[in-house]
Amino acid sequence: MGRVKDAAAEPLMTAREIAKYLLTSCKCLREFKSYMFGSSLFGVGSDIDILIVGPSGEPLSRLKEELRFAGKELPLDVLYMLPEEAKETGFVTSAGCIPLSQLARK
Repeated sequence: MGRVKDAAAEPLMTAREIAKYLLTSCKCLREFKSYMFGSSLFGVGSDIDILIVGPSGEPLSRLKEELRFAGKELPLDVLYMLPEEAKETGFVTSAGCIPLSQLARK
């Protein structure tokens, strides 16, 4: 997991607002499956837990740059997994991860 530094010290937005912001500001998320999990789903906590599942290499490098920029506005704590890792660990189910696209529609 990687903490994105330089987050503003403002109150957390709602899960829906966070999802919409990330999907709008991080265009590379289209190449990945992205989820929110943890206490930020309920509007509590001091950080926003995000899971990114997808390829490594150049696509991931581009996404990390976009997330660094978004991290200047939000206290993001991002976990990256390859699709095989996500499947083997069952993390999406066990951690109660909700797709950002689903959260943005609520």
